[in-house]
Amino acid sequence: MKLAIVGQQDFGKAVLEAFLTRGDQVAGVFCAPEKPGARPDALKVAAQERGVQVLQFQSLKSPEAREAMKKLGADIGIMAFVLQFAPQEFVSIPKYGTIQYHPSLLPKYRGPSSINWPIIRGDRRTGLTIFRPTDGLDEGPVILQKEIEISPDDTLGTVYFDRLFPMGVKAMLEAADLVVAGKHLEAVQDESQASYEGWCRKAEARLNWANHVDFIYNTIRGCNPAPGAWTTLAGVELQIFDARKHLVRTFGAVKGKLGEVVEVTDKTFHVTAQGGRIEVQRAKLGDGKKVAAAELVSAGSIKAGMVLGS
Repeated sequence: MKLAIVGQQDFGKAVLEAFLTRGDQVAGVFCAPEKPGARPDALKVAAQERGVQVLQFQSLKSPEAREAMKKLGADIGIMAFVLQFAPQEFVSIPKYGTIQYHPSLLPKYRGPSSINWPIIRGDRRTGLTIFRPTDGLDEGPVILQKEIEISPDDTLGTVYFDRLFPMGVKAMLEAADLVVAGKHLEAVQDESQASYEGWCRKAEARLNWANHVDFIYNTIRGCNPAPGAWTTLAGVELQIFDARKHLVRTFGAVKGKLGEVVEVTDKTFHVTAQGGRIEVQRAKLGDGKKVAAAELVSAGSIKAGMVLGS
């Protein structure tokens, strides 16, 4: 098939390479212009290396973007990790329209941080959706869905890079084949089940040690590796990445004040929260590098009795 890819970064690159590897023709690639001083987009670089035309517009709503899509003569449009708004006048141009990837089980977790929030909320399942883009936010008819389990110790990194990323690439190929062959079904999303989530950024990633240990641990998992859950140590930002949760099931058995470093070993340190402790395994203090907790302990940066977040 002849297709146009709209996307960016590593996921867009992987989708481009998957279609090219199996022999499809990519007529052109649309990706957002880089900000001044930023590294070239991975999708852009991959397209240029493969001799694929790259098209960059400040807005896909522009007449120039629409005209460029028309000239490609694509059978289908493939939207792979797109942050630019793509109007119906643009996505409807290819012969069989356009399909889009979203890393959640729509209509749940519409929005830009749809992988973080299911983990932070303690959900046990998530997945991916291939759907028809509309002018609403992730609201179009569903063509294909794949579901996965979120284990109690999964992180944003393991859920996305180990599963939703590779599964998503394969699902885009599968959905494109179904659409071009006319063998697909389109299911309207159930608006009564819809949820919209905003970005999970620094403000959302701040840890409150007065919260229950379950929620703190889920926040750490859902923000690892980005944006990185954080607290403070003597006024300096401390980001926490790899960690373990230790529940205390006996009333009154939790030691120390909330946020207090109550135990330090040669490899980790433990922080008190409601209902248990967080054992920190990897962290980043201030402008330093992300390191094993043992390095912070051996350097004297972390000591028993310190209180985080105060």
